[in-house]
Amino acid sequence: MTDEHNEALTVDEFPDPIVVYTVDDDVPRITALNEAFASAFDEISSGMPVATIFEQFSVVNSTGRERPITHLSQGDCVGIYLDGTNEEGPFFARMVSADENSGYLAFIDLSKCPDVAESPAIDQVSSVISHDLRNPLDVAKAHLRAARETGDAEHFDAVTDAHNRMEQIIRDVLTITQDQTAVDPSDNVSIEAAAKGAWQSVDTENATLNIRGTLPIATADADRLQRLFENLFRNAIEHSLDVNNRVRKQKQEPNSEREVIVSVGALDEGFYIADDGQGIPSEEQNRVFDPGFSTRDGGTGLGLAIVDRIVAAHSWELTLTTATNGGARFEIRF
Repeated sequence: MTDEHNEALTVDEFPDPIVVYTVDDDVPRITALNEAFASAFDEISSGMPVATIFEQFSVVNSTGRERPITHLSQGDCVGIYLDGTNEEGPFFARMVSADENSGYLAFIDLSKCPDVAESPAIDQVSSVISHDLRNPLDVAKAHLRAARETGDAEHFDAVTDAHNRMEQIIRDVLTITQDQTAVDPSDNVSIEAAAKGAWQSVDTENATLNIRGTLPIATADADRLQRLFENLFRNAIEHSLDVNNRVRKQKQEPNSEREVIVSVGALDEGFYIADDGQGIPSEEQNRVFDPGFSTRDGGTGLGLAIVDRIVAAHSWELTLTTATNGGARFEIRF
């Protein structure tokens, strides 16, 4: 394993508290912890039994049928709710088994999340957390095991991809639940610059950006505007690639690739983003901005919901329609 790969997997890279543990004689013990964990649990150190963490709380419940320590010893991937006497928290901890004798505990401080009554679309968000995060976690775990067994470094590319996917999901969930679509529209922002900046941060290997004409300058929150473009670009590209994959399978053309063209152009008092894909059926156009609604396998259904909220926070208007070439067209007016 190279130093580069070790750095990519360092627990200190994660902002949430993380503990690494190893099971020795059926006793899970802490072998490493990150700075976020040390700040939240200053009396816990490496070498201690993991049970020491649980003993700080009066309420410790797992999503499985066994005691949390039993699940740790067995290498199960379950969740644990911790509440009670600790000054921090409450917490929800996710067990991630690396192999049969070791794994990770990742903690989420629930006190930093809004009350359920204030949370938008809590059912959909809960579904994303419980289902969509589990898939890349399982992928990362499987490739870590394969890397240990084979020594093949290519498995770390798959781990990196899985971590990137988890990072995107977590970012979208936090944006929805913590209302991070609030804006400070105090800058005169170039729509073209925001679009080009967003394009650089999205995987655009099979796509082309087409800037049409002179785009306006808008009073906007530059960071949120770029996020809006990122989500719309990602939606256009991923949806088009999904359609292309289905067509290839139907026609049995494994080597045929179709590049999607995404256009950004000016409107009177606004701009639009359009693609040359298959478009969004009219019966779905009223639902695509609902948190949790997605027609893609593995889609969170949060990307367009975030776009809608960023537009509303700017007091702009958003319209979804069909482009002249049949693709999706999002029109935003100031």
